[in-house]
Amino acid sequence: MTRSITIFDTTLRDGTQGEGISLSADDKLKIAVKLDELGVHYIEGGNPGSNGKDVEFFRRVKELDLRAKIVAFGSTRRKGASVEDDENLRLIAESGVQAASLVGKSWDFHVHTALQTTLEENLAMIGDSIAYLKRRGLEVLFDAEHFFDGYKNNRDYAKTVLRTASEAGADWLVLCDTNGGTMPHEISEIVTALVAEMPQARLGIHTHNDCELAVANALSAISAGALQVQGTINGYGERCGNANLCSVIPNLQLKLGLPCLPEQKLAQLVPVARYVSEIANVHMPTGQPYVGSAAFAHKGGIHVSAILRDSRTYEHIVPELVGNKQRVLVSELAGQSNLISKAKELGIELDPKSPQAAETIGRIKELEHRGYQFEGADASLELLLREASGEVRELFVFESFKMLVEKSAGKPVVSEAFVKLRIGGESLYTAGEGNGPVNALDNALRKALLQYYPQLTDMHLSDYKVRVLDDKEATASKVRVLIESRDSEDVWSTVGVSGNVIEASWEALVDSMRYALLGQEPAVAAMAAEPRPGLLNH
Repeated sequence: MTRSITIFDTTLRDGTQGEGISLSADDKLKIAVKLDELGVHYIEGGNPGSNGKDVEFFRRVKELDLRAKIVAFGSTRRKGASVEDDENLRLIAESGVQAASLVGKSWDFHVHTALQTTLEENLAMIGDSIAYLKRRGLEVLFDAEHFFDGYKNNRDYAKTVLRTASEAGADWLVLCDTNGGTMPHEISEIVTALVAEMPQARLGIHTHNDCELAVANALSAISAGALQVQGTINGYGERCGNANLCSVIPNLQLKLGLPCLPEQKLAQLVPVARYVSEIANVHMPTGQPYVGSAAFAHKGGIHVSAILRDSRTYEHIVPELVGNKQRVLVSELAGQSNLISKAKELGIELDPKSPQAAETIGRIKELEHRGYQFEGADASLELLLREASGEVRELFVFESFKMLVEKSAGKPVVSEAFVKLRIGGESLYTAGEGNGPVNALDNALRKALLQYYPQLTDMHLSDYKVRVLDDKEATASKVRVLIESRDSEDVWSTVGVSGNVIEASWEALVDSMRYALLGQEPAVAAMAAEPRPGLLNH
């Protein structure tokens, strides 16, 4: 009979210990809903006795009616103290959760050095605390902290810790590689031995990524007989992070054939990973396995030619199984296959034998040689392709812009931009202020266009990046500007390159608005039919 693996998510607790990650109570509640929709079995929310945010989370999460079990985290009672007098345990019991995750020492070195108590007292602390929570009606998961280090240092004591927890009523015994220094073969050997010695125990695995082995170690433990895996979305966590559930889950389900989520839920993995990344305000690595935007991206022409025949040539799974999609990148390495595939993806008819196709490939390579990069600027690439196919009509004709930046003693910098355009034969001259030159240009251009294209009201710039392309030239270096824009329905990126950062920003800004208005008609006046100030005219 195929084993079913239980997924324990600790993004809201262990994940928040990662550097740069801070979640409000509202953030935690939003993420909890997404995790529940994904189908995880346990959601560890934090410590109800540690801070106000966690107290609020546990108070409000009861209103959400989630299917997953909400878990409160805490440690065993203090040494030499009565369990009935332990405030931390009392708050866990009164938090209204269904389950508690209780951490205790299993490494004798830690008992002597960190707790500064005896091995016997540590066992009493573990047994008393678990028994107390069981009497209060909670399911208890015992986190055997530093278990693998403890097992290698004093095997008998580490196993005694597990037996003590089990005899006190612990429902799960979770083996923690807290320092993240254990090798996969060691995990496998130790878990195999424990499964044989404790056949009735339900074992879990909790690994950290200090040797970049958290996922491998978690899978090793599961293969050896553990039934629960703990981790975080995107691998967030202290130091180098925890086991990344975005890799663990599909590896279990798709590679090892061990069910852990309802099959129809697996396709939600990418949306959940990106949602958590947005809420945490942490950039999601493009190359993250399974869920990264580059996980199924193809750049080399030979690769693209092959995947167009059969995607299995360069893809280990069907991307849609985890909610991702195949992407073809167009760059200086591109061949005709890349370009035709990208055009097809965008619904653009481009004859591979046509002069336009050859011209566009040449143009892309020339532009990338000059510093343009279309891998991260799909909107600029789409504009270029649609121009090559004759689909893009002109929205406006650029004539000039001027910038004024003034700094007075004791006052903030003031930026003003003056933009001159022609729309439908009419000349427009507008000015705009901003908290920087790019913001001022955006405001001036928007002011000119809004009377013709009111749709731009919903569009705004959401990110702005500048990359120096040749640092040998110091302040005279050529720069590449990437602008991310969004409206209520979409997000897109555009690129500009110049030796002048304002000009590069203007190019990316113009393309961002042109992309926003693809297929739109002006509210007044006729469209101009002159060459656009976009990429093909640089």
